[in-house]
Amino acid sequence: MKGLTIINDPFKNKGTAFTKEERAELGLNGLLPPYVQTLDQQVEQTYAQFATKSSNLEKRLFLMEIFNENRVLFYKLFSQHVVEFMPIVYDPTIADTIENYSELFVQPQDATFLSIDDPDLIESSLEDAADGRQIRLIVVTDAEGILGIGDWGTNGVDIAVGKLMVYTAAAGIDPSQVLPVVLDAGTNNQQLLDDPMYLGNRHARIKGDRYYQFVDQFVQTAEKLFPNLYLHFEDFGRDNAANLLSKYQNKFTTFNDDIQGTGIIVLAGILGALNISKEKMTDQKYLCFGAGTAGAGITKRIYDEFLQQGLTPEEARKHFYLVDKQGLLFADDPTLTPEQKPFARSRSEFKNAASLTNLLAVVRAVQPTIMVGTSTQPGTFTEEVVKEMAAHTERPIIFPLSNPTKLAEAKAEDLIKWTRGKALVATGIPAADVEFDGVTYQIGQANNALVYPGLGLGVIASTAKLLNDEMISAAAHSLGGIVDPTQPGAAVLPPVSKLDRFSETVAQAVAASAVKQKLTREKITDVAVAIKETKWQPKY
Repeated sequence: MKGLTIINDPFKNKGTAFTKEERAELGLNGLLPPYVQTLDQQVEQTYAQFATKSSNLEKRLFLMEIFNENRVLFYKLFSQHVVEFMPIVYDPTIADTIENYSELFVQPQDATFLSIDDPDLIESSLEDAADGRQIRLIVVTDAEGILGIGDWGTNGVDIAVGKLMVYTAAAGIDPSQVLPVVLDAGTNNQQLLDDPMYLGNRHARIKGDRYYQFVDQFVQTAEKLFPNLYLHFEDFGRDNAANLLSKYQNKFTTFNDDIQGTGIIVLAGILGALNISKEKMTDQKYLCFGAGTAGAGITKRIYDEFLQQGLTPEEARKHFYLVDKQGLLFADDPTLTPEQKPFARSRSEFKNAASLTNLLAVVRAVQPTIMVGTSTQPGTFTEEVVKEMAAHTERPIIFPLSNPTKLAEAKAEDLIKWTRGKALVATGIPAADVEFDGVTYQIGQANNALVYPGLGLGVIASTAKLLNDEMISAAAHSLGGIVDPTQPGAAVLPPVSKLDRFSETVAQAVAASAVKQKLTREKITDVAVAIKETKWQPKY
């Protein structure tokens, strides 16, 4: 590779950091300004340009330009500004770029676009996208359930791109070994179908056997082409996400972030909260508000923890209550999903079962100690609901997780104020510290980015054949144990500012679990060494 070819390759381009000797050898003389910069100088210059952008959307588009041109520079810059960049590179700003992806399209960012209308092109498309690279990690989406904004078709590819950026920035996954993939099965978003600029398939979503055959052809082909692959499913629709996880999790090394990742981070937050309150997990009553894919997946993860702590399935289920649009979920409801059914209650348990159609009524009847919101219904954790909950438990654990910001069930500052500082709070979006009664309350962010990068690093470094419940539990406990319970106002989860450090903590726990269970493809004698050798550093 020489001249413009190497400058246009983001994995090899150094820009103005090419030395005089490299410029002569690679045919770059005259293609770059004469002064040779260091990587640190490039970072300083690029950050100064970034700071001139007036909106988060402009900042993200600028960062994507750097990403498209020079991976080392992008990740070096990202590593020095993790807290500032996370909400710009990923949630919540990424929602804006997804909604406008087709209109803003300039460069595909090394993503692979697979169409249900052309299944015969799957293998050649993946081979062309990999371009000889050793792919170890794929994030794939069909974009039916993007964040809290729904079906965005091919536009949703940005969610896979953004997720992989966090994998690299947080856990050092080599960016040359990752591949973002979108499975375009159509869209039911009429706004996209009517948009002449939309770049995806212009038809309704294909469902049923043809859809599952399309996904299976992709999975089987990817596993064939890329040995030792870690396959991360992201933002699939409610009807398909659990089915696909169930189908593949015992065959390949797969992970569904919406079902498993959110469950891990919520469990870690609860463990952190109980570390502060000094209460037992098995004494808690758990209320899920918003029992879709994420809500039911989180509930299942917490339920599994109850089992691991010694309860029988029957005993554990008594601690769980699911609330959805129809109110408390009862077993005689014919609309229940397979994921909701294990936690549905019997109407005979309640004298007033017919009235349990809203959150306040359920909180009064159940008196939960933990309330987790994944409803995307803004403001539904009202002052009356929160005070009712706090009247029956000394340290209510309240996690309004819906995102982006406009969809959150409550604001952290209100939860602290309404409970007079007693609530143990985590939010789905970044939240500022809250000052109340002379104490600074740090608000944990139940962001999956706290766990999935380290989880992936542990799986890849250990060459794990599968990702199972024991490895997932190890990840949650490693995070929950980081909390300092002696600090007044301590957060229930570690801060994003230390993302790289505790990603390694998670990776160590996951890899050690895989080795202990003898689930590795290769013999791993030293987990720490394996992780160190796997991690990539942004340097020329």
